Amino acid sequence: MRHDAPLSSSSPVRTTCPYCGVGCGVLAMPDGKGGAAVAGDPAHPANLGRLCSKGSALGETLGLGSRVLHPLKRNAAGGYDRVSWELALDAVAGGFSSIIARHGPEAVAFYLSGQLLTEDYYVANKLMKGFIGSPHVDTNSRLCMSSTVAGHRRVFGSDTVPGSYEDLDCADLIVLVGSNTAWCHPVLFRRMQQNRSERGAKLVVIDPRVTATAEDADLVLPLKPGSDAALFAGLLVDLAERGLVDATYLANHTTGFDETLANARAIAPDLATVALRTGLGMPDIAAFYALWASTPAVVTAWSQGVNQSAQGTDKVAAILHCHLATGRIGRPGGGPFSLTGQPNAMGGREVGGLANMLAAHMGYSPAEIDRVRRFWNAPNMARQEGLKAVAMLDAVAEQRIRALWVMATNPAVSLPRADHVLSALKGLDLFIVSENVLSNDTLRGEPDFILPAAAWSEKDGTVTNSERRISRQRAFLPLPGEVKPDWWIICEVARRLGFGQAFSYPDASEIYAEHATLSAFENEGSRDFDIGAHSMLDRRAYDALNPVQWPVPAGRPLGTPRLFGDGGFFTQDRRASLKPLAMPALASAVSDEFPLLLNTGRIRDQWHTMTRTGLSPKLGAHISEPSVYLNPADAGRYGLVEGGFARIENGHGAVVLKVALDPGVQEGALFAPIHWSAQTASHARIGAAVQPFCDPYSGQPEMKATPSRILPVAYAARGFVLSRDPVALPSESWWAAVAVDGGQGRLFATNASADELMAHSRAIFGEDGLVEMVDREAGIYRCAATRDGKLVAALFLGPADRAPLWDTVKLAFADPDFAPENRLALLAGRRLDGAADAGPIVCACFGVGLNAIRAAFASGGTVSAEDIGRQLRAGTNCGSCLPEIRRIGASTRHGNSAGEAAA
Repeated sequence: MRHDAPLSSSSPVRTTCPYCGVGCGVLAMPDGKGGAAVAGDPAHPANLGRLCSKGSALGETLGLGSRVLHPLKRNAAGGYDRVSWELALDAVAGGFSSIIARHGPEAVAFYLSGQLLTEDYYVANKLMKGFIGSPHVDTNSRLCMSSTVAGHRRVFGSDTVPGSYEDLDCADLIVLVGSNTAWCHPVLFRRMQQNRSERGAKLVVIDPRVTATAEDADLVLPLKPGSDAALFAGLLVDLAERGLVDATYLANHTTGFDETLANARAIAPDLATVALRTGLGMPDIAAFYALWASTPAVVTAWSQGVNQSAQGTDKVAAILHCHLATGRIGRPGGGPFSLTGQPNAMGGREVGGLANMLAAHMGYSPAEIDRVRRFWNAPNMARQEGLKAVAMLDAVAEQRIRALWVMATNPAVSLPRADHVLSALKGLDLFIVSENVLSNDTLRGEPDFILPAAAWSEKDGTVTNSERRISRQRAFLPLPGEVKPDWWIICEVARRLGFGQAFSYPDASEIYAEHATLSAFENEGSRDFDIGAHSMLDRRAYDALNPVQWPVPAGRPLGTPRLFGDGGFFTQDRRASLKPLAMPALASAVSDEFPLLLNTGRIRDQWHTMTRTGLSPKLGAHISEPSVYLNPADAGRYGLVEGGFARIENGHGAVVLKVALDPGVQEGALFAPIHWSAQTASHARIGAAVQPFCDPYSGQPEMKATPSRILPVAYAARGFVLSRDPVALPSESWWAAVAVDGGQGRLFATNASADELMAHSRAIFGEDGLVEMVDREAGIYRCAATRDGKLVAALFLGPADRAPLWDTVKLAFADPDFAPENRLALLAGRRLDGAADAGPIVCACFGVGLNAIRAAFASGGTVSAEDIGRQLRAGTNCGSCLPEIRRIGASTRHGNSAGEAAA
């Protein structure tokens, strides 16, 4: 069907989840009213019907309330006017042409996203690198997996993930490095746990922070930040000393082993040195080495804890070296495995979405430049690598880049030094943002044009997951308003720049076919990425395409290809190239001024900057406020208390977050989530406090270890407000927005008094229909506002040490039949239905609260998380709440009823 065709709701549409790199299949059943019911696709090999909490809540994120529905042009007053597509596209193309004429093609750039589909990525890369002639195309995947890309390319000669998810089912040992898989890739974690329970596989977790993933592990190694390469250099030395090096594999398929082993011995000559560099105990190190050595079927998997480092490429290489040295690669249940962060990070890599790559996994050698030029018939082929993300925004700040087009991402939140980024964007001569929501901080950078792009549920194309599996993302809702697919927008600009013949695609299927044809062009086995079997797909075959792992060269039957078991690397001599490592070190060391290392990452139920997940009441229930997690000993040292507030600051920026005590965080470390933006919180844009120092090979910034300090922040009172429409809070208040059924919610802290909040509420809601309760001496103020017999707002304030709870009020607020005569009972905090309070949500998939789980454990008949699953369903879907359920059970059995639901 064409992108603007009406869509039938008579049967489920098979599509793919838009969140992490697991690439779960989704069945979407449109309801005919703009929404859809969502379920896991049992036929998709990535998830076999399972979805995590985020995927399960996709149906809650489909509304049009925050959507960009029409092209918008910035006016002289700083606002935006609706304009036609013709005017917007003509102006964008004209602006690019003018800047290129004055400053040359390298004065323009694209910043793309792993949220784009492969077809969108392909035409963006083609336009900029082949026709405009600028190499400056980069992506938010630079912040995500680029160290893995660089590590793969340095060692394998290609950006190839060798294995498959099936390896997680048959491995005898799974080693997770820098990955809170239970929260960030929960569907894969369930596969690992199933392997443990059914086959007895062992699980080792290597991470400075003891996370939910570590709670279900056989061995936990909480090493010092930045010391991963030392641990794996020591493993390589240990394997050599045990005589477990596969000399035949090394001789036939690798180069550089002797030099690499000598380098590893310099870094980690013995257990004592490894212990000194990693901070681990020698017995634990020895146990890990013995387990790895004695288990041939071992998968070592990693994610952002390895990648987001100024030595991320070396960390990846250190892992690859161990697998290559023992020949444990490309075998069932064995190999190195990168767990990708975004749904199409790998698809973007396939089409050259990174500044240092051309399309189809080609680089910038003269032969590759010429090959891509001839295939595209490109008139202005880029001749050198472009600027990577951090350097690109520095070039924007220095006005070496004058025009920037940002697509489907939020760099004003996600990039390091986010305040610097936002300031740089405001200085552009031409700034365009393709976006589907207005709740994007990057729009504060004052773009000249905001172009309405298709969202998940409307997009039609392909994505590639962590195991190289290409899946269709199919549209199941029509394009609303004047929204268009990203590929269409790019092609229309290309046409206006004079390149229409090369961008005259009638639909996404022809883009995909061209992409597939390029992958096979002059390939003949010389490049890893080859999907030549898809080069002749017509629209019908494209629509029916089943999930498939590449490579799929023409003429070869489909299967589950594991790569490199018999060599065949994609270097010039077809051998893997082992590389010596730099001495492990952090980009910046702590000091008396900044004595703590700030680590950033994800939480269980939110995604990136919450422009989608932030719309779901279900997903906002588990962790509602942005917090900094720190060790209780550090909290005492710096005068911080659980539930209080703290300011984290350094030379790059500052944030104010709630304090959460977590013994799993090492002393001297802080952990803060990445998700909150200026749209969703007042002081929690953590990117503002992240350093910009990058890996020299990958250009990926070190986002896990920024030297910082922490200071207590005091507020006199805390409260919440629920409203149908946005409500302003007193100036200088700290707040965090939370999605609620029926309207909007904010949790806040303030120094305003009860009388000041009363005056503020009356000014906003008026006194008609306002019922109030005030206790000035206790610092309590509560009000409920009604209009036309309907509850429209409720505001509760209490002293900071006795903040009011809002669970009961949220239920009343979500009730469309709430009677005004029940306002006093509401202000008293009583549930009107008489039901027991569920407490804070633990299982987001099924909405099961702490109190229900605690009561089940306390009943005496419930002894395990599996019993809870049978009684309450909690933990039976994605399983990401299972570690927390086990903590609750252990705490209940030991008579400790406080703190079980800590994040």
